[in-house]
Amino acid sequence: MNQDKISQNQITPPIADKQPQVLELHSDRRVDNYFWMRDIDNPKVVAYLEAENSYTKVMMQHTETLQKTLYNEMLSRIKETDLSVPYRKDNYYYYSRTEAGKDYRIHCRKKGNLDAPEEVLLDENELAAGHDFFELGIFAISPNHQMLAYSYDTSGSEQYTLLFLDLTTHQLYPETIADTYFSFCWCNDNQTSFYTKIDAANRPYQLFKHTLGTQPTQDQLIYHEPDHAYALYVGKTRSQAYILMTLQSSITTEVHYLDANNPESNFQIIYPREPGVEYDVEHHSDYFYIVTNEAATNFKLVKTPLTMPSKENWQTVIPHREDVLLSGVSLFINHLVIYERKDGLQTARVQNISTGSESNIIFPEPTYQFYEGNNPEFNTNILRFNYTSLITPPSVFDYDMETHEQELKKQTEVLGDYDKNQYQSEWLLATAEDGTQIPISIVYKKGMEKDGKNPLLLTGYGAYGVSYPASFSSARLALLDRGVVFAIAHIRGGEEMGRKWYEDGKFLQKKNTFTDFITCAEYLINEGWTTSDRLAITGGSAGGLLMGAVINLRPELFKVVVADVPFVDVVTTILDTSLPLSAMEWEEWGNPNDQVYYEYMKSYSPYDNVAAKNYPHLLITAGLNDSRVKYWEPAKWTAKLRELKTDDHVLLLKTNMDAGHSGASGRYESLRELAFEYAFILDRLGL
Repeated sequence: MNQDKISQNQITPPIADKQPQVLELHSDRRVDNYFWMRDIDNPKVVAYLEAENSYTKVMMQHTETLQKTLYNEMLSRIKETDLSVPYRKDNYYYYSRTEAGKDYRIHCRKKGNLDAPEEVLLDENELAAGHDFFELGIFAISPNHQMLAYSYDTSGSEQYTLLFLDLTTHQLYPETIADTYFSFCWCNDNQTSFYTKIDAANRPYQLFKHTLGTQPTQDQLIYHEPDHAYALYVGKTRSQAYILMTLQSSITTEVHYLDANNPESNFQIIYPREPGVEYDVEHHSDYFYIVTNEAATNFKLVKTPLTMPSKENWQTVIPHREDVLLSGVSLFINHLVIYERKDGLQTARVQNISTGSESNIIFPEPTYQFYEGNNPEFNTNILRFNYTSLITPPSVFDYDMETHEQELKKQTEVLGDYDKNQYQSEWLLATAEDGTQIPISIVYKKGMEKDGKNPLLLTGYGAYGVSYPASFSSARLALLDRGVVFAIAHIRGGEEMGRKWYEDGKFLQKKNTFTDFITCAEYLINEGWTTSDRLAITGGSAGGLLMGAVINLRPELFKVVVADVPFVDVVTTILDTSLPLSAMEWEEWGNPNDQVYYEYMKSYSPYDNVAAKNYPHLLITAGLNDSRVKYWEPAKWTAKLRELKTDDHVLLLKTNMDAGHSGASGRYESLRELAFEYAFILDRLGL
């Protein structure tokens, strides 16, 4: 054992005070010894977090050289001074760029053609000066291209301040609007706009109308959503004809529309909320096109006349199919783009609206991710999309919807002579106890042998119907080049295999998410990819809940765990309606005021199920300003684990005292955070 490890063993970890708080519901009594950590005004809370940070720093001191090496490797693969692919809107080309040594993007445009002089619209680095955290929210150009609405957050709390910039004079308008959400749109008069404000739980719940150059106190409240299960969003159709106000819970949608040329008129409803019915709306000529799950589990596409949009007038365009998930559509003047998911993989086809003829966009790799790019223009035959895979860097394509030809506009450059042919990706299937096949995306450096000796990092999420993307990471090469295999478990609770895949991983079937992940881990071990002593796992937020649940169920299966901003105190948090993860979450996890859900949630809640047993090596992260998963969840979980676990494995809590849910905002500090986590994994795996 080296001297660093000896000195570590002499360090005493922080021991949190135990102040029993009795929580009673449904004749059930829970005792929370660390409930007091919720009080940020209590000096003991910050003192405890800082003590844990100090302990973490000392315990990771022997990895500082490795951290620096990893950081330098990651940085060396990034083209620090770079340019995004410009996109056209009317007579302007918009793009952003980065400069070496600067954390944030610079937003620019050129008029007429790409050889025209550059106009800098907004430099995030200037706005971020003097702040430990910075995040841009809204960036919205007015229809006449003369004004810019933008918002920013300097705490990580996701509370944005909205401002307006005159792009002719580059002077700010006098008004400043606080506590807004990143939801905004301009009306076609270039003077009127709509924005959303948040409540005390950070829920966007009010829609306001603003006139440029007037004080926010004069803004008109257009809509107030009283139901805490719903969030309010505002946007605009690509046709620029309609403004859409969307009210959305986890399982129900209601959309209202307004003529974008007549902001003084009233919003009209398309279809009143019906529990369990979701829908998205787009516009083309005389119709609204609606993607909905109304009597269609995997969604269908209907269209309805603008003058009579109610359900009785819906006409089916794409019917429901049991084996294909309709993910969404995109409308242009002559074409309908259809996004679907079949057998776990994304597909896309383009239909000529007049003739009905179709073409497919082909993706060549066994596992990948693609998504629509910047397509602000309605009157165009060009579709821009982004493509990436576990071995292919992010790539921007322009697809001609008439000729079916596609052009690679740019592939993110990976410095250091990256050669994708040195790596291999695969799509695997693990069989769960109930016979369900769970997909796994996996990548490794060629030459790897399945001899059970490979270190492997397995990740997953499995919530909210979010499909985990099999996307490229140049930073991940630092692991692959050290012989680490990387895998993604596409578990139930996501939507990879269709809508039922999501339904089978929520409410009273949530435990499928956890057992699916364990199934994937066991499969990778049994097939010779790795062994328990070489297996690390990682997940964040709801994926952090996944980490907590699986190590309570099968702690011996994993060697190392990284849980980022983990949602682990499920019952207590969702019972507290003052928090963002409460009433809005009842349609995802269940309402614990119902005893059936209470008992089920309590049976898997990671915090409630910590027990006196051995756990893997653990690194837990938190953000002091996190509005989604409050800092006290990972802090309480750490304290309880430290109290009860029976092993001598490392347990670290690292709280970012200046950030929120997403961690550090600057690209350099974000890389340092990732290098820290990779160093922890490599160190604990003995690499």
